Amino acid sequence: MTRKPQIHDPEPHVVTSHGSDFFGEDRHPLKALVALAGYAEGCLSFAERGPLVELLRDPGEGGSIPPAEVAAVAHLLLTLARHRFVKASAAAHARALGDAAARAAADGEPWVWRIETTA
Repeated sequence: MTRKPQIHDPEPHVVTSHGSDFFGEDRHPLKALVALAGYAEGCLSFAERGPLVELLRDPGEGGSIPPAEVAAVAHLLLTLARHRFVKASAAAHARALGDAAARAAADGEPWVWRIETTA
């Protein structure tokens, strides 16, 4: 009898600043952010979602959002987390991202993220 291999390929993660762990970072699977982009397209109006969908769908290799725009992004993410059609797991990711963005806005610092592939 053969067994399914238990070794999985490393999946890319998005690491954001101003997170809730000891180092001030949060780690989210890239798949979860792409799924969250679909929820943002369906649950937020076209006028208000703006570049949030593009950011969630393709975060690039990394980047930052200036402090002037972080508060608006945090508000959109928290609105998305509270929407009734967003599943619980996606809402948890949206809430964590929104909290991190809100902390960055409160500190007056840019919100920074990077892509990591861990083994």
